[in-house]
Amino acid sequence: MRILYLSQYFPPEMGAPSARVYELSRRWVENGDQITVLTSFPNHPTGIIPEEYRGYRYLEEIKDEIRVVRTYIFAAPNKGFFKRILSYVSFMCSSILQGTRKVGKQDIIIASSPQFFVGIAGYIISRLKGIPFVFEVRDLWPESIVQLGQLKNKLIIRFLEWIELMLYRKSIHIVGVADSTTDILKSRGIPQKKISIIKNGVDLNLFHGEGNKPELKEKNGYPDKFIVTYIGTLGLSHALDKVLDAADLLAEEKDILFLLVGEGAEKDSLIKKAKKQKLQNVQFINQIDKKKLPDYYSLSDVVLVTLKDLPLFRSVIPSKIFEIMAMSRPIIISVEGESKRLVEEAKAGIFSKPENPEDLKEKILTLKNDPQLCEQLGRNGRAFVEKNFDRNRLADRYQKILHRLVHNV
Repeated sequence: MRILYLSQYFPPEMGAPSARVYELSRRWVENGDQITVLTSFPNHPTGIIPEEYRGYRYLEEIKDEIRVVRTYIFAAPNKGFFKRILSYVSFMCSSILQGTRKVGKQDIIIASSPQFFVGIAGYIISRLKGIPFVFEVRDLWPESIVQLGQLKNKLIIRFLEWIELMLYRKSIHIVGVADSTTDILKSRGIPQKKISIIKNGVDLNLFHGEGNKPELKEKNGYPDKFIVTYIGTLGLSHALDKVLDAADLLAEEKDILFLLVGEGAEKDSLIKKAKKQKLQNVQFINQIDKKKLPDYYSLSDVVLVTLKDLPLFRSVIPSKIFEIMAMSRPIIISVEGESKRLVEEAKAGIFSKPENPEDLKEKILTLKNDPQLCEQLGRNGRAFVEKNFDRNRLADRYQKILHRLVHNV
């Protein structure tokens, strides 16, 4: 079967959206389908297009037998609301105007959020090509930008909500990444039979579960340190200013070191805050290649998963949770709702109240003072993802859903 996967994000970009599209597509190719990914030129989150991709408005390439079709995007950093919207809209337009003709004949299209301008493009392309449209909902728009305070105009919000509901209704099927998505969509009038949940699993070969490696601490200049790591987007959603406050509270614990790894809209302000508070126990590390992630997990004693204390985030599961578990690392989960329940079910970490530096400090000390607990939580996590979140098995289930949809049309 010919599957067209529409996503603004794709490797070499980092992050959950690009990893999901790439890893699912790779597995589907292995299983015999032809996959075309319609995407933009890499620039997330810095807004800088790598040199090898500059000067193009259209490009085709092959990556692990996946056909990748790249169309124009107004590259913008992941900060500044209106520039980001312009970036989203530019890719929506180019994917329709360039992509529809270039991708050729297809049997089904999946449009993957997190922002629903991709959904609009997916629906229009599906109509132009006369193929079924599947809407993959990773984040709920516009609810996410409203709760983060990025959009307050009620007329615009109502208009965007109308578009959101239209996309749900026009799609032949909706694929979510968290169980709570089903309840949210049902409350908006979407029948349950139209919804499937395929969570973000993990590549168990890349994230190999070898646990803590003291030699990596030595190699990276962190001997005799208890390392608390955050890896991912340094953005508005992640409450990392509170992590710095916890680091300040732990300043007298000279053997504790915080590593914040990644890029994002808040990175500059976080660095300024760390300098202002004279935090000697915090280091910022630029975004790293995905293949190096296992090493950073392995040199970590505990890994943080944090989000702001907003109702929105009670229905999300950050994909890094599965990577951390696969690497046999204990988690401090500072997210209410479904993420907390998942980590507790796996017995793979401990909960710290979101945006609460005092509580985070105490939970870090709890794990620092109990190496056996850390080891047990890590082992539990690895066993849990091996049983439930192998990306290949999840991809196989997703693929069967797509085949059923095409055969029933």
